[in-house]
Amino acid sequence: MSSTTKIEPLGAVRERVLATLRQEIIAGGLRPGDRLVERELAERFGVSRVPVREAIRALVTEGFVHFETPRRAVVRRLTPNDVKELFELREALEVYAAGLAAARATPDDLAEVQALLDLAAAATEAGDAEAITDVNSRLHDRLVAMADNSLLINALEPVAGRLRWMTRRNEEWPQLLVEHRELYEAIASGDPERARAHALAHVRTNYHSTMRQLFEDTSELH
Repeated sequence: MSSTTKIEPLGAVRERVLATLRQEIIAGGLRPGDRLVERELAERFGVSRVPVREAIRALVTEGFVHFETPRRAVVRRLTPNDVKELFELREALEVYAAGLAAARATPDDLAEVQALLDLAAAATEAGDAEAITDVNSRLHDRLVAMADNSLLINALEPVAGRLRWMTRRNEEWPQLLVEHRELYEAIASGDPERARAHALAHVRTNYHSTMRQLFEDTSELH
């Protein structure tokens, strides 16, 4: 009686390698300037070099990696302008999303956000950086989803990973929790103007915190 080994499709292998490397960059396991070597990564994942090469190219497209030379891929070093541009995008889209969320949120939506805030509070109390990053990302995704605008969601999707990468470096966790609670309350009030004001304040505060963490810089967003 013979048995067959299930072969993982090439696309699935690529996505597995890509997701793992992306998460390692976001979490700091792979740091700016670290080199991604196809041969070494292929051996590590137990795959051919083709899906590794494709995963590296995808990370370049997503803004996590760049080629110092045609054959040398390294984790990208963020510049102040990289941070500024991404937070300008957040200011434009997330502030707008907060106003829509205030007008459209259902009781179930608000209950889900409250549950995420409870998780964030527990993670903050424990000082668990990984859990804080995860729940805060889920919280932001939920708030954008509450806007109920698929084009808005699609506009943020290409940069979601880079935003998580940056905000992972903001360790002013108690302040983040306070801001998220205030933003939730503003959205729950059903007042779009109030929600937009709190979202704008949150994005700008988070920008300054991220700049301090990365560059010891207090530059203005505008």
